[in-house]
Amino acid sequence: MHKKHSNLLLKTAAIFGMIGAGIGGHMAGSYDYAFRAAHAHILVVGWLSLFSWAVYYRVFKPVSKKLATAHVYTAIIGTIGLTSGMIMDIFSVPQPFYFIVYIGGGVTLLVSFILFALLAFMKHED
Repeated sequence: MHKKHSNLLLKTAAIFGMIGAGIGGHMAGSYDYAFRAAHAHILVVGWLSLFSWAVYYRVFKPVSKKLATAHVYTAIIGTIGLTSGMIMDIFSVPQPFYFIVYIGGGVTLLVSFILFALLAFMKHED
């Protein structure tokens, strides 16, 4: 199960890496830096964090499969929500809608970080 989690996180991180690099290229070419905050979050949370967690699941086998599964899905859903909400703001989506997506994603991502902290401090199988 832990390799399945690793593969899912790795593939999702790759997608976020491509999106982040694409946005960075657009900003560099257009001299329009409206996407800088979303670009940074896409790369730091979407690429770096998800990739780091993919490595964690490749190296360690968490004892709690349910906690690991909850962590993986809250990480992906939270990252999508947070970064999508940030982009919706740039495109002037009505505030109540993007705010729900943005805050909902951020809270879900925070839950994911808490779940990861719990996993990191639990005993691991060899």
